[in-house]
Amino acid sequence: MAFTIIGKLMEVPPGTAKVYEAGGREVAVCNVDGQFYAIDNVCTHDEGSLDQGEVVGYEIECPRHGARFDVRSGEVTELPAVLPVDTFPVRLNGDDIEIDLR
Repeated sequence: MAFTIIGKLMEVPPGTAKVYEAGGREVAVCNVDGQFYAIDNVCTHDEGSLDQGEVVGYEIECPRHGARFDVRSGEVTELPAVLPVDTFPVRLNGDDIEIDLR
C-alpha cells in the first residue's frame, strides 16, 4: 500500500465530508464519529459532488437527487443510483489523514 497525506484531522469535523485532490481525482473524506472514510466525490447517478450532501450515520447523500452511499463500502443504499462509488483505505498518523489510492 502507498499511503499519501491528504489532510489534517481538524479539517473534517464529525458528521461532515471534505474534498481533497489526490492522484488526479476528487476524494471525499468523511468523519463518522471519529472514524474516517474516503470515497470518490462523484455520484454514480448524475456526477453530482457528494461532499455537498449530508453525512448521516455511515451514509452520504447526493444533494441533487437523493442517492445515498455507504461511506464504508461505497455501496448504494438509496436509489436513484445503482452503481457503487469507489472507496479508499484511510489511516490516521498523528494529526494527518492518509489515503491509499492503490
